[in-house]
Amino acid sequence: MERAASFLSRTRARGDRMDWSDLVTYLYLGVGTLLMFGPVLWLVMSSFKTQAALVEFPPSLLPFTQEMVNVEGYDDPLPLFEVTASEDGPFDEPRQLAQVRRIGLQAQMVDPANPDEIINVNIEDRIEIRTFSLAWENYLEPLSGQVGSFNFPVYLANSVIVTVVATMITLLINSMAAFALSKYQFRGRDAIFLVFIATLMIPVSVILVPVFLVVTELNLNNNLWGVIIPGAATPTGVFLLRQYMLTIPDELLDSARIDGASEWRIYWQVILPLAGPALAVLAIFSVMWRWNDFLWPLIVLNRSELFTLQVGLNAFQGELNVQWHYVLAMTVLTLLPITIVFGFLQRFITTGIATTGMK
Repeated sequence: MERAASFLSRTRARGDRMDWSDLVTYLYLGVGTLLMFGPVLWLVMSSFKTQAALVEFPPSLLPFTQEMVNVEGYDDPLPLFEVTASEDGPFDEPRQLAQVRRIGLQAQMVDPANPDEIINVNIEDRIEIRTFSLAWENYLEPLSGQVGSFNFPVYLANSVIVTVVATMITLLINSMAAFALSKYQFRGRDAIFLVFIATLMIPVSVILVPVFLVVTELNLNNNLWGVIIPGAATPTGVFLLRQYMLTIPDELLDSARIDGASEWRIYWQVILPLAGPALAVLAIFSVMWRWNDFLWPLIVLNRSELFTLQVGLNAFQGELNVQWHYVLAMTVLTLLPITIVFGFLQRFITTGIATTGMK
């Protein structure tokens, strides 16, 4: 903690004085941190709000709920308010009253200690008594299967299968293509690479219909392989790995060939270990792409037992309303695996990208 505090409090000026560049730097970093993590913080806090609290205006960052009180003679708890006046006149001091019902601009309220007397209050003379409360039911009810057809364990398993298998296939295919385009000399190599890069300019919406027709002809509809295979080879991955493999000396490959190593052994035991940082970067990207993919699984999969988590969140969207409190809570859970993977592999991102394309 001392090292972290010393690092964060360093200044360009000598002593304890602050230079103008220090102020600009801290302001820039503070605004950047707020812009990056502010929406995530809002998402997490909102996931603990009740459905009524999500639609109230003005919105609040923390999950506050109106305090309820049990009153004798009433079956359900009643909302509690701080009231300053009744229709007969102002009170000497604010009173805490429970609201029985509201009729137009008037509210019928009772004192929890004396529930027999009905007090008519103008709604402008009352203020809600709110308390900090976490709505854990937003998480517990979907996870326990109490909300419609949402089956979290099945959706989680499908997402893990699609993400892991697709990432492994992506690493294998892209690394083999990058190996050929970086270490073999053949006619048309640069043209093939340019065609790969040019596909980055093609919008995804343009190829959705052709890819869907191919998947249909292969009878891969309502099959997880129909989600995994179409995006196995990515131009971004081929570009990243090729540029990194160009930094590997060709003399290593020549030495391996002299020792009698086959091309497959050179690829598996020489190229892949040396390209580890770039493979880690591509693995992070692939995990994020596949885990967060929504459109393509929605098109290919129609059976609920094959839905991934992103598609399964549609279970909370009805024709007339959306259960946002459940959507936000399950969205937070879907972010956790990506956050964990990124936390373990993020140190490879700087190394992999910084050394890409260096001779």
